[in-house]
Amino acid sequence: MYKYDEYDQQMVDTRVAEFRDQVRRRLAGELTEDQFKPLRLQNGLYLQLHAYMLRVAVPYGTMNSAQMKMLGDIADKYDRGYGHFTTRTNIQYNWIKLEDTPDALADLAKVEMHAIQTSGNCIRNISSDQYAGASADEVVDPRPYAELLRQWSSFHPEFLVLPRKFKIAVIASEIDRAAMRLHDIGINLVKNDAGEVGAEFYVGGGMGRTPFVAKKIKDFVPIDQMVTYAEACVRVYNRYGRRDNKYKARIKILVHELGLEAYSKEVDAEFAHLLTQPIEPPLAELERIQAMFVDPAFETGLSDDLDLSDPDFRLWVERNTFAHKAPGYVIANVSLKPIGGIPGDATSDQIRLMAELAKDYSFDELRVTHAQNIVFPHVKKNDLYTLWQKLEKADLSTPNLDTVGDIIACPGLDYCSLANARSIPVAQKISERFGTAERQAEIGELKLKISGCINACGHHHAGHIGILGVDKKGKENYQLLLGGSEGADTSLAKITGPGFDEDGVVDATEKAIDVYLANKQGDERFLDTYRRIGMAPFKEAIYG
Repeated sequence: MYKYDEYDQQMVDTRVAEFRDQVRRRLAGELTEDQFKPLRLQNGLYLQLHAYMLRVAVPYGTMNSAQMKMLGDIADKYDRGYGHFTTRTNIQYNWIKLEDTPDALADLAKVEMHAIQTSGNCIRNISSDQYAGASADEVVDPRPYAELLRQWSSFHPEFLVLPRKFKIAVIASEIDRAAMRLHDIGINLVKNDAGEVGAEFYVGGGMGRTPFVAKKIKDFVPIDQMVTYAEACVRVYNRYGRRDNKYKARIKILVHELGLEAYSKEVDAEFAHLLTQPIEPPLAELERIQAMFVDPAFETGLSDDLDLSDPDFRLWVERNTFAHKAPGYVIANVSLKPIGGIPGDATSDQIRLMAELAKDYSFDELRVTHAQNIVFPHVKKNDLYTLWQKLEKADLSTPNLDTVGDIIACPGLDYCSLANARSIPVAQKISERFGTAERQAEIGELKLKISGCINACGHHHAGHIGILGVDKKGKENYQLLLGGSEGADTSLAKITGPGFDEDGVVDATEKAIDVYLANKQGDERFLDTYRRIGMAPFKEAIYG
């Protein structure tokens, strides 16, 4: 994984010192809240309903054990003993005190972490495939390219005050595990007929108030022009993006209103101009970064056999592991979704345990997923049973990946000042109703996502079943959506009809699942059956 050089470390340390002085001035009354707000947001510090919230960046979801351990220690030292992993592969602390924030950031800097650009109208944390560097289906490891984009976008003077926040995802596989086409820019690394690596670009995706699936704008950009082309895309957006209406300020609206052809012409013209400028980092820099992402020292001659005589272990292996590119190894997923739990939450002890296990069993590496789970990317199969036993003792062995129990949910109205409704209680009730192994086996793959407001931090538009909390005359109301997908077959879910109260939306979810079970053919997923039979049978069952 990437290691800071002296410039990276100096940049982060200097930012901590700068923010420490800004906090001092705020506490002394030398800065008003209005003056302080843009400064704290630049450092990932939000003011929510009950307290400050600190959002820490985890670039492309990759961490080592020392970083993960520090996240657990910060949860104890500055918060209430837990952290919340988010759909941007970051971690949030919901009870941070303002006066403690500089010390928390200083502790993060000790392990090459920060909270820079986790908020504000800038290019946010670059996301990627949680199985990068481990799965056999990738063209290349996308993380070095994501790191190059992270360095390009960090403190970019032109892109720190964009019309709205901006999100980029980089993958390198036909299987999209990062919701790439629901980003402002999605990049899929591909190879041309000559075997050269290049970037396939998508623009204009995003969820929120007006969701769009990103459109392909370029089949192949040579890899030594990838950053320049990305800059052209963002420059055109920065030039023409709406600044008079925050609801219409995202690039998805610009691409929609201009049309892809007109936007593409603007980008091509800007790209041609930028190719005459020293925009692109030298290939030597990419090569320097790539050298930090070489494969770990995988053992050879390992057996691929697993003893699956323990039925609980067998179920976990079937649900929560994925094939690895190296013989004798496996990718292991840790679900942060125990039955009745809060999706994405982990206690400080659980965080430190996962750090220890990564060091012992996964070449000192972990990944955070956009589905709010944790991945051990490189586990020897003959270590897997021991790893599972240790996870089980810590309530981290729930076998529910990609099932109805593997719910994505934002913090909602329990914490967020933007939310209209609570997400957590709905997630807990659905988990308790459908979370048993028997029900999950019956239902199969079903991705359920919950947002507490239209900002869609819970990705409800991309759920096979999505739930959106809204305010209806001062009361929490929940809309049910069906038919979304975040992968290579990306689609946007559609609202079934009038909303429900908290218990009503759980009942409506069950009715939708019953329609699926009554109509599925063969191995169809919920999404497949929905696409085949359409909305009508579901609406009839839900509304009578």
